[in-house]
Amino acid sequence: MHVPSTAHEIAQTAARMVVDEGLEWGPAKRRAVRQLGLPQRTPLPDNDLLEAAVREHIALFCADTQPQELRALRELALVWMGRMQAFRPYLAGAVWRGTATRLSDVYVQMFCDDPKSAEIALIDHNVPYDATQVTGFHGETVDALSISSFCKPLNETIGVHLMVYDFDDLRGALKPDAQGRTQRGDAAALRVLLNTEEAA
Repeated sequence: MHVPSTAHEIAQTAARMVVDEGLEWGPAKRRAVRQLGLPQRTPLPDNDLLEAAVREHIALFCADTQPQELRALRELALVWMGRMQAFRPYLAGAVWRGTATRLSDVYVQMFCDDPKSAEIALIDHNVPYDATQVTGFHGETVDALSISSFCKPLNETIGVHLMVYDFDDLRGALKPDAQGRTQRGDAAALRVLLNTEEAA
């Protein structure tokens, strides 16, 4: 499939913002269009193209630091997945896909029988959080419980976002994408990733 060169240019510009500034993918694409002086209605590159550009940027400019930063974020995700184990947590986003840096937030998707129970668990453990609503993976509105969590290896506070889905959403969530890749993984799958990296 031929991808127009404009899409590549937007993807490369957006990838720089994602890696160097920690920008989310959607805003990075839109800002790249403005920065390149393109018409506002210019079609945006898809996420696969942007992900390829992000991986390329990391390989060129962050190859010595990114693997350690990614590992620290994955270990932090594992801690929170352990704490929220009752709510079937799955890691998603850049930390799962392997494109995260120290500027990335951690996104954990939880599949609860009772959506309010996760919030009650945080209150019971005196964990301060902000509750917001975000767009879920089917385009629906889901609750997000956002926590600031200190990551010792990075010596930085990282945003950890616990997205609250219905238990029924779990079946669809485990389907692979068009490339056959899993979009999220549970704690066991994350441990396998960490052990594989360690062995490598």
